[in-house]
Amino acid sequence: MTTITLVQGDITRQSADAIVNAANSSLLGGGGVDGAIHRRGGPAILEECRALRASRYGRGLPTGQAVATTAGALDARWVIHTVGPVYSSSEDRSDLLASCYRESLRVADELGARTVAFPAVSTGVYRWPMDDAARIAVETVRGTPTAVEEVRFVLFDDRAYEAFARRTG
Repeated sequence: MTTITLVQGDITRQSADAIVNAANSSLLGGGGVDGAIHRRGGPAILEECRALRASRYGRGLPTGQAVATTAGALDARWVIHTVGPVYSSSEDRSDLLASCYRESLRVADELGARTVAFPAVSTGVYRWPMDDAARIAVETVRGTPTAVEEVRFVLFDDRAYEAFARRTG
């Protein structure tokens, strides 16, 4: 049984087997969580991301998929990069958001990770409404068979923490 815990704070300060990066498809860093993970983790993460782009992901990592790299200077063994969908009020993309969590857990299982720290995927510049994102994240983690022992949602502010607390309480 996977334990779900909530933490308010900076995901780059977490100690976990794997930290999930809300990446953009280029895998080459960006803003928000993605930029913070690349900055704090250092050049080793970008080096492995460039190698992935040069081999399997020449066109970038598809939305809803996940892939792992080293964690560089982070207090983790791996970073699992996943590309969340951009929110649309005219098209239901919730299956792609759920896939980010399922695929990240699949990669974590392949790696043997027991603790995984997730951000609230797609809630930043991709504008996914926080309450709906929390619902999808928690339901997907609870419904996905995994050997991961602890999923830790690391939430940046009060609003995000409260939205996830309503779903896990």
